[in-house]
Amino acid sequence: MDDLRSRRWLAPDNTRSFAHRQRLQQMGLRREEFMSRPLIAIVNTWSDLSPCHAHLRERAEAVKRGILQAGGMPFELPALSLGEVLVKPTTMLYRNLLSMEVEELLRSLPVDGAVLLGGCDKTVPGLLMGALSADLPCIFVPAGPMLNDRYRGEKVGAGTHTRKFWDERQSGHLSGREWIALESHMSRTPGTCNTMGTASTMTLIAEAMGFTLPNAASIPAMDSAHTRMASESGARIVDMVWEDLKPSTFFNEKTVANGIATYMAIGGSTNAAIHLIAIAGRGNVPLSLDDIQRLGEGVPVLANVLPSGSNLMEDFYYAGGLLALLQRIHDKLALDCMTVNGHTLGDNLEGAQCEDNEVVRPRSQPVSAARALAVLRGNLAPSGAVIKPSAASEHFLKHSGRALVFDSMADLNARIDDPELDVDANTILVLRNGGPLGAPGMPEWGNLPIPKKLLEKGVRDMVRISDSRMSGTHYGTCVLHVAPEAAAGGPLALIRTGDVIDLDVAAGRLDVRLSDEELAQRRAQWRPVVNMPPRGYTKLFLDHVTQANEGCDFDFLAGWHEPVEPSIY
Repeated sequence: MDDLRSRRWLAPDNTRSFAHRQRLQQMGLRREEFMSRPLIAIVNTWSDLSPCHAHLRERAEAVKRGILQAGGMPFELPALSLGEVLVKPTTMLYRNLLSMEVEELLRSLPVDGAVLLGGCDKTVPGLLMGALSADLPCIFVPAGPMLNDRYRGEKVGAGTHTRKFWDERQSGHLSGREWIALESHMSRTPGTCNTMGTASTMTLIAEAMGFTLPNAASIPAMDSAHTRMASESGARIVDMVWEDLKPSTFFNEKTVANGIATYMAIGGSTNAAIHLIAIAGRGNVPLSLDDIQRLGEGVPVLANVLPSGSNLMEDFYYAGGLLALLQRIHDKLALDCMTVNGHTLGDNLEGAQCEDNEVVRPRSQPVSAARALAVLRGNLAPSGAVIKPSAASEHFLKHSGRALVFDSMADLNARIDDPELDVDANTILVLRNGGPLGAPGMPEWGNLPIPKKLLEKGVRDMVRISDSRMSGTHYGTCVLHVAPEAAAGGPLALIRTGDVIDLDVAAGRLDVRLSDEELAQRRAQWRPVVNMPPRGYTKLFLDHVTQANEGCDFDFLAGWHEPVEPSIY
């Protein structure tokens, strides 16, 4: 009992600890409720403006029930809620802020362990990054995907079909009445996107790395099994405290490699490349884009889920969830890695089987011959860029075209549907100043819209290049995360409309047909875009954020340091 971290606050016979005990009793707690039990934080990213997390208040109650039954004492701690779509300019601007809040919540308060509640895109890496830095026993409870829906007999997935239906409306094939009707068909319950977007990509990676109970990440948010999983997680964290099962005891190079193999097999979001580098860095595991590509080599896309496939996350759950998929690639995994349930990944896979070979494909019948992530380099992306070949058009994977350059989203929105726009199906659309510094925050602008004049002619994909990100729910031949970004003086800042760009995914190349001398002359003439002077957190972000290939973490947070306990005097 004296080994509990919370005892530093509560056990000593002095005036400071007297005040700590007094204030807990001020809230109606009996002395016995906090003096003889592990104190467990429930870090909850619920918000009234976060539809993905609308049910997490209820799940927190289930977590509390499990903690109490296992002999712990729960304390719910609200944390920054980062629900996609509604937060502007982008939740990515605030991922690091959430990680800082989690780290400081766990460090500054008398808690012995934590249950982390989240699921929407940036909450998963934000929670894990903070927990890794704080290094207290922790378990992650994924919010879970929303339920499936159908429209006129077709499965519709959040995000993926938004862009598809919008293109049909722009081309005149979908009426305004149908467009409005679709609003209530594509996101019909609380929970994260039901496609293999960034949310499910990151929760499944978190599970593969050992941070959740087995098969927790694919349980639909509104399934009763989700409530039971939350309660079980609450019970399990109490045992983890007694076992001192901290992230530093199981998070290592092999854990990260398991996450990367999973990333490839599920056909995950390109956003994961940034988040994995940041998460790994917090756990003292060096990771680069080239490492991700190398470690993922030979792992085919087996999850037949939109946008790479045709099903949704509810179908993936019925097919056996992540354990069924990991059985398919068990030879690519480090099965001796420990997980939060106290067993190895190999132990957890025993008895797992696939219930639907169409949803979780055998290795002999992959969803796509193309891989989930390819890294590109060249004179247009010296520090790297990424593309998702499994969600791209095969005929564009080697392509040369004339650049049509947009300096900002405002510029793009003003010109993209101009009937006089000088563009054809072979043109390469380029958006710059959408990176960590330029936007700021690196919004999901990378899935540039197809010009209306081309939509009307039946064009549904083009090569698009940007220094921003793309929603994991989206698809298309989009080159993303070009680094260094334009606002940092990267080569993307130097190209002009009419320059010819060469894309060769198989060769890993992204180049503009300009000589070094021409690029140098243009660089001498280049001046950075001057934005409004930032203040507050945005200034902190701009002063310290790293580039996409480095994980977009803050330079003063990257890396692992022995947690320093606060003074209690």
